[in-house]
Amino acid sequence: QLRTALGGVRGLLSLPREAIDRCTAAYAFFQSQPGTTVGSFAASDTDVETEHVRAYYTVTHHLLSIADIEKLYIPPQLDASLGLFGNQLLLEEHIFGTLALGNATESTRLLDIGCGRGRVAHHAATATGAHVSGFNVDADQIANAVEYAAATGMASRLDFKVGDHHKRFAYPDASFDGAYSIQAIWPFFKKDELDAVSAELYRVLKPGASFSCSEYLLTPHFDHANERHMELHRLFLPTLAATQSNYPADVVAALQRAGFRALVSAPSVAPAWPITDQKTSMFQAIRAIVAALARVGALPQWAEVLCTNFLLGGQAWAAAEKAKIADLNWQIVVQKPP
Repeated sequence: QLRTALGGVRGLLSLPREAIDRCTAAYAFFQSQPGTTVGSFAASDTDVETEHVRAYYTVTHHLLSIADIEKLYIPPQLDASLGLFGNQLLLEEHIFGTLALGNATESTRLLDIGCGRGRVAHHAATATGAHVSGFNVDADQIANAVEYAAATGMASRLDFKVGDHHKRFAYPDASFDGAYSIQAIWPFFKKDELDAVSAELYRVLKPGASFSCSEYLLTPHFDHANERHMELHRLFLPTLAATQSNYPADVVAALQRAGFRALVSAPSVAPAWPITDQKTSMFQAIRAIVAALARVGALPQWAEVLCTNFLLGGQAWAAAEKAKIADLNWQIVVQKPP
């Protein structure tokens, strides 16, 4: 963990000012997204959204690694005796289990959609025995994933590429025995774009294969006319690097229209906010240190701003989840008919 944190610090401080400015602009863009204020629902351009997501993650994946969130997601607290990493492993193992791979071998192919730095893909390959392919919109994260696979002797079991899941997936039809995503698909698609990505998922899976996800979605209790709900949404959306907020029913309906059979659509079995609260405390400590260093000129001022933004978003997320208006790990499992 210390080595990862130090690497995150080095990565942050080595970024050009242009990258920081693009990240700051992305944060402002996320806060001004349609639907973040009552009565504001006009659609923004998807390609513009994707560029902001790429710019945001180019910077924030370094910051999150400092806070030991290298996999770039917060899991539900499935076991209170374990920390973030232990609960991530439990969630991932549950997801792998829902794919019903049987006796997987290296000829078994899995797809990790929005693979980030490749750490979940690494776990999938070691836990299941399958070969895992992953793609992500951020070239910096893909480079990190490739480097980590080589350093851990897993380069022959893992492959990664830069790709945008709003476009046609760069894989042939019926390529995979299973696919999964963790907080990587539905927060980036407008309601009228759900059919297209669902069709792509269907296309690349073999008959009988399943897609399983644990994703940020609004619950049926979220009310767009409620000013408190919308204010929390405005604050937490940038922390998730999300551009959209969907309801589970709309996602499942799109998957079914693509041809999938829905097996599971259910809220998380445990909340994520206890772990979010732990990381909030960590960010408060990090921000205090960063602020002190910024005051004496040892760190740039933007570092404090970045920490503050994450802190506000984390607090807003915890409040939203406690109010049961949003779920960070809604479960959906669907199967392509044999």
